[in-house]
Amino acid sequence: MKYQNRTPASAPALDAKTRRFAVIGAGAAGLCCAKYLIQAGFQDVTIFEIGSQIGGVWCYGNDNNRSSAYRTLHINSARNLTKFSDVPFRDGVQMFPDHRDMHQYLVDYANRFDLTRRIRFNTEVLDVRPAKCYRAEAPLWEVETAHGEVLTFDRVMVASGHLSLPMHVEQFRDKFAGEYIHSHYYREPEPFVGKRVCVVGVGNSACDIASDVCVNAQRTIMVARSGVMIVPKLIFGRPFTDFTIKLEHKWVPGWLRNRITSTLVRLFHGRMTDLGFKALSQRAHTTSSAVLVQHIVYDRITVKQGIDRIEGKRIHFVDGSSEEFDVLIAATGYQIELPFISDSIVPIKDNAVDLYQRIVPPGWDGLYFIGMLNTTTSLPNAFEHQMRWILPFELGRAALPTAKEMYTAIEAKKEFIKRYYKASLRHTIEEPHLIYFREMRKALKVAEHRARRVSRRHVSGVAGALLREDALSSNRISDPQQP
Repeated sequence: MKYQNRTPASAPALDAKTRRFAVIGAGAAGLCCAKYLIQAGFQDVTIFEIGSQIGGVWCYGNDNNRSSAYRTLHINSARNLTKFSDVPFRDGVQMFPDHRDMHQYLVDYANRFDLTRRIRFNTEVLDVRPAKCYRAEAPLWEVETAHGEVLTFDRVMVASGHLSLPMHVEQFRDKFAGEYIHSHYYREPEPFVGKRVCVVGVGNSACDIASDVCVNAQRTIMVARSGVMIVPKLIFGRPFTDFTIKLEHKWVPGWLRNRITSTLVRLFHGRMTDLGFKALSQRAHTTSSAVLVQHIVYDRITVKQGIDRIEGKRIHFVDGSSEEFDVLIAATGYQIELPFISDSIVPIKDNAVDLYQRIVPPGWDGLYFIGMLNTTTSLPNAFEHQMRWILPFELGRAALPTAKEMYTAIEAKKEFIKRYYKASLRHTIEEPHLIYFREMRKALKVAEHRARRVSRRHVSGVAGALLREDALSSNRISDPQQP
């Protein structure tokens, strides 16, 4: 069904604290969202979770079938960075927590802020739609679940993530005669012992999986079709991010920050081209690994720069060589899917959604997205920034721009991505966090000024109406001819 686009409301409702919020997803983004709403004074918050577990992608073997966690998975950023600002990890958790640590951390987070009782487990959301009485100044949304319910909310917060629908390359899936799997379904290395394995991709999952299987595989090839810079996890015995975070100041120009970072990487990993990778000519999403470079140097992994064609089990590479493989693992990314929202509300095009500040669909008040981005900082950090940005709008201290102004900002962001990043579906929702957070602060400042203007006009209008009413009443009293 198609729905008509609406103009955002210009002023908040007076009964803001009584609003009903639906949060879709009980992963890190959904839990963060609910916690911030409750702390801001909104008590009617319901979290819908399709599975029976807290933790989303970080719950290994999650029965919601949306997690791509594998047994040896560790986070890419260090413990001191990959956490929410007000909850530390338990004592004794390793420097780079694994999925068990992350899952327990999110369970602890939910318990600490009494979120678990608000979660409706095993409740799939089938449809999110504007109610028939939806108005821009008083938006109302219906949430339909697989239990046959249709529930009404003032606000819907989508925190379902974008890493659950594998993106397949037809050439690999359809033409390879051996075993084909997408990295989303990889869980452990044992099934690949003694086999010839080709891993396609150069992202974090590809690096982890290639490193995982190469020790016991007969042969491991990693196909890196794009340039890359593999960042080490540790330097001088400390997390790499402990050093780079010191460069995150507005007085440190971006070119200098990039120069220092690339120099450190070269110091510890050497030239990427010497390892077989293409040179990195444009920005790319961060890739980090503690062991991949060593496996390449030890000849456990061989890097190829592209596939020319596939004939049965034989893969022909762009360098003219060819080999037969038993398994092809495609770490080729994910497609964004929003099966519960009509594309007339949030269309998906080129694996991207048009969201103002990666949060608001233009023209649809009361609908927000948390975590619909790839970023260069930890995701908990990004989620918190997004919620701190949203709350002033919900508390009446900020007002959204018009849909036209939102689309202008969205197009500017697309041009930025097109200018600085390799044309790839991988980068359509890329957000370098220093730039993104600065843009959010600037947009919020303008929005708060806009709200004050609207409030002044509203007060002035009310005062004017009262004065006119007083004048009319005076005339009626002084003129005996008035009825």
